[in-house]
Amino acid sequence: MSRPPTFTPPACATSRVLRTERGDFAVLDAVPATAPARATALLLPGYTGSKEDFVALLEPLCAAGYRVVAVDGRGQYESEGPERQEAYAQGELARDVLAQAAALTGGDGTLHLLGHSLGGQISRAAVLLDATPFRSLTLMSSGPAEIVAGQRDKVKMLSDALSVLSMEEVWQAMRALDPPQEADTGDGEDMRRRWLRHNPAQLIATGAQLSAEPDRVDELAALKLPVHVLSGERDDVWPVEQFDAMARRLGAHRTTIGGAEHSPNTARPHETAEALAAFWDTVPDAQETA
Repeated sequence: MSRPPTFTPPACATSRVLRTERGDFAVLDAVPATAPARATALLLPGYTGSKEDFVALLEPLCAAGYRVVAVDGRGQYESEGPERQEAYAQGELARDVLAQAAALTGGDGTLHLLGHSLGGQISRAAVLLDATPFRSLTLMSSGPAEIVAGQRDKVKMLSDALSVLSMEEVWQAMRALDPPQEADTGDGEDMRRRWLRHNPAQLIATGAQLSAEPDRVDELAALKLPVHVLSGERDDVWPVEQFDAMARRLGAHRTTIGGAEHSPNTARPHETAEALAAFWDTVPDAQETA
């Protein structure tokens, strides 16, 4: 799971509730000191993650002139969710994203959408339902189809454990398996608190999605939406070569962040923010493309 450098948002960001027609979502809403913002970006976290995974991006993206809203999806950390796995079907999560977009910008085509890992596949599903609210899509460390076999095995092991153990029991088991350098990072209580507030039904349902996601790259390419494929230089969830090939199929902008792996947003936040802002700067606004 991603380990944010801190769970405390910067001064430019406010923790608040985003109210939508599909329910309430916890967000970090970061606004540039100089108004108005050049555009708004909606950021979706990955599997087991939360809005805090983007904390280190908020200040540099605001400095570049962008309003940034990082969200906990339903059943993630501070956003409540049902106990039924069916409530976390990919189509339901995608419709949540469309509702979030409508609440933020009115669905006027000015919103940049970014999804990390699982969040990228949910983002893709959202734009395939309706691309009109979005100005661009960034897929961050999010591959074209299912995760690699070794990760599918890990997800199945976790889902099996979640079916019979409490969240606290699973947390203790995961910590026992952590490498010593990860167990001693000092962020344990924040990470534990986040883990305990995830809904296990959400984790089981979205884990199954990651393990069976079909290749929908050609569908996405047909939309002609500006796409950015961004990753670290190494990745153990999808091979980096798959990101390269996906970018070619999409005709997408491609960025590889040196020194980063599956979470460039936490490993190299300033380089990642610079790459994101540089891409968004090149995307025409809704009026120019109308």
